Amino acid sequence: MDKVLNFIENFFKNSKGELNILGKGIKIIIIFIVIKVLTKIVYVIIDRTMGKRKKNIFNADEKKLNTLSTVLKNIVKYVFYFIGLVMVLDMFNISTSSILATAGIGGLAIGFGAQSLVKDIITGFFILFEDQFSVGDYVKIGEYEGIVEELGVRVTKIRDFSGELHIIPNSNIGAVTNKTRGAMRALVKVSVAYEEDMDKVINILEQVCNEIRENNKNIVDGPTILGISNLGEYGIDFTIVAKTNPMDQWSVEREIRKKIKETFDRENIEIPYPKLIIYNNKS
Repeated sequence: MDKVLNFIENFFKNSKGELNILGKGIKIIIIFIVIKVLTKIVYVIIDRTMGKRKKNIFNADEKKLNTLSTVLKNIVKYVFYFIGLVMVLDMFNISTSSILATAGIGGLAIGFGAQSLVKDIITGFFILFEDQFSVGDYVKIGEYEGIVEELGVRVTKIRDFSGELHIIPNSNIGAVTNKTRGAMRALVKVSVAYEEDMDKVINILEQVCNEIRENNKNIVDGPTILGISNLGEYGIDFTIVAKTNPMDQWSVEREIRKKIKETFDRENIEIPYPKLIIYNNKS
């Protein structure tokens, strides 16, 4: 055993008894392995804590808890890796305490060109505390639109319907359109031929709306027929609106269109389309 210890000391230490480059490299690897394990353990604790709160009906909704969980994990990760970085600097006899004392944390960040990083973090906390949006919300941020997958301290990640993931620095977030707060509007326009009886069409549409209203639980109000909204080139346009639960407006619109098409086919109501009439003047 003594021989093994002596071999390790000679292999990883120099003549002065200090760690050589190889020894320091091994120690750095061990430090970051320990940080990785501790981070995973804290992540599990956060997940279990949030899971218990989700089961309690008196606590905040699930989206807010998911957002808080993500932010806490990010903070833990940054703190642990910062501690690891300080330990590594100390190994190379770089006095981190003197750096922080003379420059301060803010000065150190600016010295490393991290002004935008500080701005990202500050903006991220304001987004969280003002509850502008949460994980799972459907939002539009600038030119990007999609579901919020992660709200971090530094960046926000949203995934659009094509599957692309957009990673946006929090400092670049300006005006935000949140499309999952409150009831959303479903709007359907349907056209019928000029030859049809308008009163009959309105009665049929009212029957369709009543049927959908009774069977679709995602509808908050309506559907309501607004009447004739346009006299088009080929037909007469009717507009139908309804208020739905967030993210259900598109499915309600699809159902309204489907029911209208099925009913029009059954009642022989003609949907207009371009027609070409040829007159033959030959006698």
